Amino acid sequence: MSEAAIPEAEQRAVSKFLRRMLPILVLMLLVNQMDRTNVGFVQDELRADVGVSATAYGLGAGLFFIGYALFEVPSNVLLERFGARVWLTRIMITWGAVIVAMCFIHNVWMFYGLRFLLGVAEAGFFPGVLLYFTQWLPDSSRGRASAIFLGGSATAYIVTGPITGALLELHGAGGIAGWRWMFALEGAFSIVVGFIAGFFLVSRIQDAKWLTQEEKDALSEAVARDKAARDRAPSVSRLKLIFHPQVAVLTSVFFAMALTGYAITFWLPSLVEEIGGLSPFQIGLLSAIPWICAVIAMYTMSHFTDRAPDRRPYLAIALVLSATGTFLATLGSPWFGLVALTLAAVGGKCAATLFWPMAQSGLDLKIAAPGLALVNSIGNLGGFVSPTLFGYLKDTTGSTNGGLYTLSAASILAVLGWRSYATPRGASRLGPVGRRR
Repeated sequence: MSEAAIPEAEQRAVSKFLRRMLPILVLMLLVNQMDRTNVGFVQDELRADVGVSATAYGLGAGLFFIGYALFEVPSNVLLERFGARVWLTRIMITWGAVIVAMCFIHNVWMFYGLRFLLGVAEAGFFPGVLLYFTQWLPDSSRGRASAIFLGGSATAYIVTGPITGALLELHGAGGIAGWRWMFALEGAFSIVVGFIAGFFLVSRIQDAKWLTQEEKDALSEAVARDKAARDRAPSVSRLKLIFHPQVAVLTSVFFAMALTGYAITFWLPSLVEEIGGLSPFQIGLLSAIPWICAVIAMYTMSHFTDRAPDRRPYLAIALVLSATGTFLATLGSPWFGLVALTLAAVGGKCAATLFWPMAQSGLDLKIAAPGLALVNSIGNLGGFVSPTLFGYLKDTTGSTNGGLYTLSAASILAVLGWRSYATPRGASRLGPVGRRR
């Protein structure tokens, strides 16, 4: 439906939702990303104060994703039952409480347990917000809201380093270690934002006091119409989806991308620290450089690829760039490694930007919604594998080079996997990637 054909009352209602709800949701996502990755800045402190080895650190960082994967679906079910206002607020307050509890870590097992609980507490937040969009926005308006929301994730990688580094400068204040201050203050901020969100979020369209009755009716009718169309699509079991060729290839490609993304996220600060002579705040600033470059490249690339008839070559280039960056990071000085990982981050973020629209348009309609959910759920387990692997290799070999070689190989395999997804046989069934027959 073109924008001109959309009823005026519906357009007004959508605009009000974007102005009132999206800012708090983007803030929640920014804090969410910061809290799940801030542990990457205190690896050395945890080793010195708690005895967390590189292997234990990698395992603990990854355990978050196990808890997240196990409880993602139940969390979404509960969101539908209790409503977004209650459930998204609950998610944020409880994950903030777990972050605060991390300032009391005194042994490895407590580190493991709290990282797992953080995943449990946070489970369902990201897909829950996307579900919230389906309850409030018709299909014709949801893409814009999702793009703005996802922009918060990219911004989070930029601000996490400087904010966390600044908090680590509190080391010694009140006789408390800087990393404990960092967990306590960032966790407390999450709890505060959670309570604030409880005052802003509205679960149901008819409960929104800032919409007129005409706007409520128009928006409710549009959402109900789209929901009815989705409900008519036949359901497919998760077991069958796992073995579906399209879903299997997409999951493998996304898993490889997650390997690289989370390896950089959790291990970049320790590489920057090897430069030497840097304060925690300076380490945080330098750690933001790869993500600043990645965001610039991501939006620049989207300007060109949005008009491209076939995005497959661009995705291949992005994955090869990611593989090249992780390979080059094994060579040269820490400064050279920072430049190399910047290339890897640029490739990884650009690949992710291309991957999801192509996956959405390439999947058969009857499996699109559950298939994409499964790709996200299983693919994100790369966030468990990569930090665990890096930690083990760091302790057993004294270097993370083996892990970086693995990331390079995974990215190249992802290129080959994507080529198999877009074979002539698949094209005959789906048409070119990005368009349906």
